[in-house]
Amino acid sequence: MPLVALTGGIASGKSTIARRLAELGAVIVDADRVVRDVQQPGSPVLDAIAAEFGAGMLRADGSLDRAGLGTRVFGDAAAVQRLNAIVHPAVRVESKRQFDAAFAADPDAVVVYDVPLLAEARLGDPWDLIVVAHAPADVRAQRLVELRGLTAADAAARIGSQVSDDERQRIADIVIDTAGSIGHTLAQVDELWAELPRHIADRRSAPRVN
Repeated sequence: MPLVALTGGIASGKSTIARRLAELGAVIVDADRVVRDVQQPGSPVLDAIAAEFGAGMLRADGSLDRAGLGTRVFGDAAAVQRLNAIVHPAVRVESKRQFDAAFAADPDAVVVYDVPLLAEARLGDPWDLIVVAHAPADVRAQRLVELRGLTAADAAARIGSQVSDDERQRIADIVIDTAGSIGHTLAQVDELWAELPRHIADRRSAPRVN
């Protein structure tokens, strides 16, 4: 019942890797979806966000104005810290519930947690393997401009607000290079899947200190 963490910076190709792992048989738990789940109208998390940042963070229907909240906290380290203190504990509880449910349904399942903020928030969890999607910052910035319509300045700001590529690669057991073609990325994922038991055995026999 291996538990694998999959992380990577914005526009790193992490979602492409997750989709391929799902096709190969992994159970994917998406951290972004978990965040949305714990922020549903009426939830303690959403109530706490409104209390901390103001009722203006809520839409007329009671749901979270995600864009408004993002604008409110982006670039404000103290505000991000306050938001994380509200959201992260609930995400930890809900993600663990989903891990446990997946393993209860199939004790031999490979569960992959697709999580952007592993280095920032979840590094100490009991992962059997940490996989990092990696493309250089300039490649990711180009993707943000061409595929998501950001300005060059906005792309640079988004990338700069996250931990560095070096920090991510230091925690990685496996790095998947996503700078090339989709085919090259998928071939690496297929190889990872085929060799997953060996990679996990190697990590367990020589546990790292993060």
